Amino acid sequence: MSVNFNESETKVNLMRAFAGESMARNRYTFSADIAKQQKLYVLETLFQFTAGQEQQHAKIFYDHLSSLSGETVIIDGGYPVDHYEDMTKLLLAARHNEFEEFDPVYPEFAKVAEEEGFPQVAFSFHQIAQVEKSHGMRFEYFADLMEGDQLFSSNQEEKWICLNCGYIYEGKDAPKICPVCKHDQGYFVTEKTMFLLH
Repeated sequence: MSVNFNESETKVNLMRAFAGESMARNRYTFSADIAKQQKLYVLETLFQFTAGQEQQHAKIFYDHLSSLSGETVIIDGGYPVDHYEDMTKLLLAARHNEFEEFDPVYPEFAKVAEEEGFPQVAFSFHQIAQVEKSHGMRFEYFADLMEGDQLFSSNQEEKWICLNCGYIYEGKDAPKICPVCKHDQGYFVTEKTMFLLH
């Protein structure tokens, strides 16, 4: 069936998604600030990197609403409050929220868009759902490192890279201080984890 966009549920779902992505960006920016205060610069980078992608998702959804410029779209919805000082809790909350967008939220929004005759919107929901899954997996990976006390320590030899200057150190534990730029341990990440931050 084909539905007038102005009267569609898709319009409402796009605004819900825009609101959700905008809030996620802010939550991750706030989480990055907490990580920085705790000298966990690797996690600050993780949250800032993800916040930037959430901003792009918000823009994609917002652009689908461009024909409504000048109007107000009324929505309802539930949005999480994840106000913790504990970094593991912040990572686990972020993981939960990302996986929830992956399934069931965005697939359901995509289904409605398809049924109402908006294939491009459905495509955006499907593709962004997959990105949210990767976000959830990334947050889960770092939460596991935090829970296992392995963010800066490993059971085996690793290549540790300083995010500030690029110095590479080989060993089981990241250096307490980078010998090159004098930044502290919070800037170190393993080589195999580096790709998750860019």
